[in-house]
Amino acid sequence: MTRSEIAELRYNVGQLRQSIGALRSHYGDANTVRRLENDLERLVIDAEEFEQSPPPVPARRAQETIYVPDSKSDEAAWMGAQDEGLGFHSRPRTK
Repeated sequence: MTRSEIAELRYNVGQLRQSIGALRSHYGDANTVRRLENDLERLVIDAEEFEQSPPPVPARRAQETIYVPDSKSDEAAWMGAQDEGLGFHSRPRTK
């Protein structure tokens, strides 16, 4: 995570804190508001822990290239196959 992403996370956590504060002033000490406050505090703890010691970035795998030949495939392999998604079923296959 870059410094700007961490700063954005802090900003968003602050916005969430304000929103939950507004909910508390409107709904009081409701169970759902307390759970949101608890979730927010856990998020703050996790964000600080992440900032102090970020996990290692996994190595990216090289993308595997799949070769698709240009030659015509064997039509017999597709005889009797369903034409799903084409709007009709069990039609005779044509060459």
